[in-house]
Amino acid sequence: MEETSLAQASLEALRMLVTGDPGLWEIIGVSFSVSLRAIAVAAPPAVLLAFLLAYARFPGRRLLITLFNTMLALPAVVVGLTLYLLLSRAGPLGEWRLLFTQTAMVIGQVVLAFPIVVAMGHAAIQAADRRAWETALTLGAPPWRAMLTVLGEVRFALVAAVVAAFGRIIAEVGSSIMVGGNILHYTRNIPTAIALETSKGAFAEGIALGLVLMVLALSLNLAVTRLQGHGELGA
Repeated sequence: MEETSLAQASLEALRMLVTGDPGLWEIIGVSFSVSLRAIAVAAPPAVLLAFLLAYARFPGRRLLITLFNTMLALPAVVVGLTLYLLLSRAGPLGEWRLLFTQTAMVIGQVVLAFPIVVAMGHAAIQAADRRAWETALTLGAPPWRAMLTVLGEVRFALVAAVVAAFGRIIAEVGSSIMVGGNILHYTRNIPTAIALETSKGAFAEGIALGLVLMVLALSLNLAVTRLQGHGELGA
């Protein structure tokens, strides 16, 4: 694309964002809806598992820690391919008829977000002062109450882990396009729309959606930095 075309496409992208282009904001809405549901499903059990890996002792614990640390680099397209094979008509879960639905996209993003929260949460909880746990138990608190005390001590790091996971899943394209199908008005989200519009030469919409992702990434990084600052002050 020539420089003049790039400038024109960028100006058109800004116009679409500012004027509230319905098609553009519908795609943004699908992205946020799917990713927020995925992170809401993944975060609570992931934090609980992170705590168990940090404080419980059971066979296979170290193997699980290694597994989740390895899954931090899990390619989204591999998750998408695996889910496609499971959810396709010939697959073992084909009767559920979830392929090319938002539910399938949520499942894929849960698979991607879960190990991020577990690995980062485990590191934060492992580094926390163990005396908070021991003091709570000494004062007669039940284990679940003592667990909440520990999680409260590392709440900023846990929120940062959840924010980092959300940042990854809302920008992933491999899983969403394979199990979502990029269906207009239903499963088309920001990354899949960028891929489609770019392939058609419609650069303005692709740039506009890219700007949304960049602003989101900047906002999330600022939020994480602020949370880490609170954590240091609170330590």
